[in-house]
Amino acid sequence: MKKLVVLAIAITAMACQQNKIGFVDSVKLMDEYQEKIDVEARFKVKADALTKKRDSISQSFQIELQAFQTKAQKMSQQSAQEEYGQLQQRGQFIGQQLQQEEQQLQQVSQVEMDSLVKKVKKEIKEYGKANGYTYILGGGDGGSVLYGEEANDLTDAILKILNDKYKK
Repeated sequence: MKKLVVLAIAITAMACQQNKIGFVDSVKLMDEYQEKIDVEARFKVKADALTKKRDSISQSFQIELQAFQTKAQKMSQQSAQEEYGQLQQRGQFIGQQLQQEEQQLQQVSQVEMDSLVKKVKKEIKEYGKANGYTYILGGGDGGSVLYGEEANDLTDAILKILNDKYKK
């Protein structure tokens, strides 16, 4: 009988414990995280440079194609077809190279962004443990928090920690 009373008291005590719950606006957190902003800016510069390179090569190739068309009128049909075939092959090769560069840039960008997301999740977890939270939920667009009291919004606190650590 004593065991049942002790068990009932223990269950009641556990049920009375309150879970400390907070939430983070994931979209705001990532949008205002300075390291993410810097990474995006760095990759935008690289993407813009790649676009300029592609445009320059494309323009140069168009000029070469126009010159060939003028020259082809004075060539035999067979010679013109052979040279045109070579131009086409070269154009395809250049297009493939540019596409590969673009894909590599996207892959590197994705790896870096994934690394940032892991860093943010780790910081949220550390913040939760250090401050006695049972749960920290993700909010914002597509998040799981539809409503939360301002007092439980940890976004600004975690954002400050992330940005302070990044500045160092």
